[in-house]
Amino acid sequence: MTIEQIIEKATEVLAEEFEIDAAEITPEASLKETLGLDSLDLVDVVVLVDNHFGVTLTGPDFVGVVTFAQFYELLNRKING
Repeated sequence: MTIEQIIEKATEVLAEEFEIDAAEITPEASLKETLGLDSLDLVDVVVLVDNHFGVTLTGPDFVGVVTFAQFYELLNRKING
């Protein structure tokens, strides 16, 4: 899966799940602020990633992930290893 495919699919899934306009999801935007995430919502993100991409994320994976660009890179590393 290419990074472009990952970005497109992740943006679509997150926008639908968190009921926000996909246009708000930009590479430099804050993941937590844009989606309004708290610690419980982060579990939802982990489940969504597992269901849609077949990879499991853990708490330590999110260390240093602030922006959507960093989140996409995390997904890319996990998917394409």
